[in-house]
Amino acid sequence: MKIKTCGLFRQEDITFANILQPDFIGFVFAPSKREIHISQAYEYKKHLVDSIQVVGVFVDSPKDRILEIIQAGLIDIIQLHGNESEEYIAELKALCNTPIIKAVRVQNIHDMHTTTLADYILYDSSSGGSGLCFDWRFLDEIHNTKPYFLAGGINANNLAQAISHKPYAIDVSSGIESQGIKDFEKMAHIIHTIRGNAHG
Repeated sequence: MKIKTCGLFRQEDITFANILQPDFIGFVFAPSKREIHISQAYEYKKHLVDSIQVVGVFVDSPKDRILEIIQAGLIDIIQLHGNESEEYIAELKALCNTPIIKAVRVQNIHDMHTTTLADYILYDSSSGGSGLCFDWRFLDEIHNTKPYFLAGGINANNLAQAISHKPYAIDVSSGIESQGIKDFEKMAHIIHTIRGNAHG
């Protein structure tokens, strides 16, 4: 099971990631309290160990902006977290070979039937980054074969339940923060728990 720590926006967060080695980190390139600018991404990427893949999070962004960030070598994976259409995804895939994650904001069981051209699906609560969970019982109704990331309010208290659904990856953001900034001890606990579960 893989691990994504999302919404890293300080140099210290990169240091934490280098020590703890999640599989993915997320840079948010959209209006958010965790948003970073391209100049920051350059600096952070320069100090990030090569084994960690960077996911760029975008919300209804112009395709040329995404391509600019890809061509700058700042991200390895695209995450679309807005209302991007399948036509948009098809056009983006025609323009680059970068894998795409499409976020689905889960409000009811019908959202689990979503199909997409994207390479991965990310199931999130209806307001991503809020620290709230959706009803994870809906995961039993998934009707697609795409590997999925599970996000939305995952923290130390519900991590075991999240792991029990066996997603491709666990995606954490607010659950590894204290007072709005990444907390090394919380990051370490979640990463070590997932890794320990995967190996034993």
